[in-house]
Amino acid sequence: MSTENPATAARTAELSARLDGLLARIDAAVETAGRPAGSVRLLPVTKFFPAADVAILHALGRREFGESREQEASAKVEELAFDDVEWHMIGRLQRNKARAVARWAHTVASVDSERLANALDRAAQDALAAGERIAPLRVLLQVSLDADPGRGGVAPPDLLTLADLVAKAPGLHLAGLMAIPPLDVASHVSFANLATLHTSLLAQHAGATELSAGMSGDLEIAVEHGSTCVRVGTALMGARPITSA
Repeated sequence: MSTENPATAARTAELSARLDGLLARIDAAVETAGRPAGSVRLLPVTKFFPAADVAILHALGRREFGESREQEASAKVEELAFDDVEWHMIGRLQRNKARAVARWAHTVASVDSERLANALDRAAQDALAAGERIAPLRVLLQVSLDADPGRGGVAPPDLLTLADLVAKAPGLHLAGLMAIPPLDVASHVSFANLATLHTSLLAQHAGATELSAGMSGDLEIAVEHGSTCVRVGTALMGARPITSA
């Protein structure tokens, strides 16, 4: 007889069904876009959800998770102690958190300034020297699509300069581009603009192939415009159990 807690069993069934539906949705978007099968990854966004949910998703085969708050993420990393998981820092990051994040993050997807890049480079080099990580910190440049500094992102005219700096940083690995589309612009327009910026980045940094774009409500449009990684929270996890305060 199973001794699994009924609440855990119910949550496992819920997440399993949501995951199956989401993966089918991504596969359909890829097929509709005429792209190769498997060319778009799912990054489950587990911020604000308990470590128990991450453990369930891990048991369901997920090996990447997106977090946005350093303190919350660090606690989950320590509690779960997975040795086969890649943790992504997807939220805006203050420079004073760089050292802590460099200890656990596989990828930081929100690098939008030279000062942050330099802080992460120093932190990653220190973590490498201390044996706290075994590879440079993977970095995505967050580009602004609306020129709103409050939402983060490097201005498009400054993108290639920042990319050059990150590419030369010994503690960092330039992996690609990330953006959050503005709410007041049609998604097709935003993602088309992002695709153009990614093409310009690839012209100078051919290895920066990642394009992280698309969330629960617009992932099909993002896939149509070349996204290689969709960041999904609500469609997978459901309503947030706690506030972001």
